[in-house]
Amino acid sequence: MSHTYKIIELTGSSPISSDEAIRNAIAAANESLKHLRWFEVIETRGHLEEGMVAHWQVTIKVGFTLGPKA
Repeated sequence: MSHTYKIIELTGSSPISSDEAIRNAIAAANESLKHLRWFEVIETRGHLEEGMVAHWQVTIKVGFTLGPKA
């Protein structure tokens, strides 16, 4: 079966970890989009306070299938 995918770019954030930032972005997308299929990490960055990591930001591309046969 062939599929058509749409790709969007999201940035998730978390004070805990880069993995949690990814999960947060996907969870937010999942609230309004259907048929999420894959993600790709594009960029990882963070905010430092007093020489320690205080916050993570991860930009991802998320692919989802279009149409009723998805």
